[in-house]
Amino acid sequence: MNADLEPMAETGEPRWLLLIHQIPPKPDYFRVKVWRRLQKIGAVAIKNSVYVLPKNDQALEDFQWTLREITEGGAEGSICEADFIDGLSNDQVEALFRAARDADYAAIAEEARELARALQLRGKSNVDEGPNLQTAVERLRRRLSEVVAIDFFDALGRQAAEELVSELEARFGASARDQAASRANAQEFRGRVWVTRKGIHVDRMASAWLIRRFIDPKAEFRFVAARGYRPQKDEIRFDMFEAEFTHQGDRCTFEVLLDRMALSTAPLHAIGEIIHDIDLKDTKFGRPEVAGIDRLITGICTAHKDDDTRLARAVALFDDLHESFARRSR
Repeated sequence: MNADLEPMAETGEPRWLLLIHQIPPKPDYFRVKVWRRLQKIGAVAIKNSVYVLPKNDQALEDFQWTLREITEGGAEGSICEADFIDGLSNDQVEALFRAARDADYAAIAEEARELARALQLRGKSNVDEGPNLQTAVERLRRRLSEVVAIDFFDALGRQAAEELVSELEARFGASARDQAASRANAQEFRGRVWVTRKGIHVDRMASAWLIRRFIDPKAEFRFVAARGYRPQKDEIRFDMFEAEFTHQGDRCTFEVLLDRMALSTAPLHAIGEIIHDIDLKDTKFGRPEVAGIDRLITGICTAHKDDDTRLARAVALFDDLHESFARRSR
């Protein structure tokens, strides 16, 4: 699970955020628009017009953006923190999230099977539909990545869906996701102010180090409240809602920066795998360094509340870690 998706609350504090809206039945399109927005951010309904997300910074931002759309549309709504004392239990709410994501994964798996059948038919036909099928596989991978990003409680259907999509990509000889990835020109991002959420942790720390070390040595950083920040001219956002660089599918912000900026050295990829495993907590790479680096990051965050101080400590940590991997590569 993404570190930014961990509950913000300490033990004994509310685990959930609720969005409660009052949207008139007409016009239909506005109600549907809000419903689609809530589906996209992964919220589930626990009652008519009452939606829930795990309590964390990202969920709060998502609900705030949704609430803004609701109020700008002339309707009303509220966001509140909640715990379920009677009726629904926390386990039952988590089950609602898993059921919703399992339904998404099942739909993706079925489409993957249909594409696999189409590939078989293509092999028996003289008609070359390769480009069309390739586009369909790329679209399916993007869809899968979007679902993974809102799979807060590790639904069981994820593994089967990922295996089916990966098999399709393998049959085309390359990862559609990697082929579709856009590349950024690092020159365009120099002399800019980089903005992210306050209370930086591992992904934001590492991303800021990467930016200053390999993209813009003179980069300035601004740490802002997560709630509804609007970027100023020449500001670039990272690891926050609607940022230019942030999580994509099952990749953390650090990985996205590596890909978009075409930073492909072995030491940076090794660090990226460590950041991924700490931030997303899915043990995808199983790096042996994860436990130690995670403990050091926790120590920095515990000892220092100021973000500039946290970043300074993190820069020293990642400089030394990079040097260690670079020597090993040499």
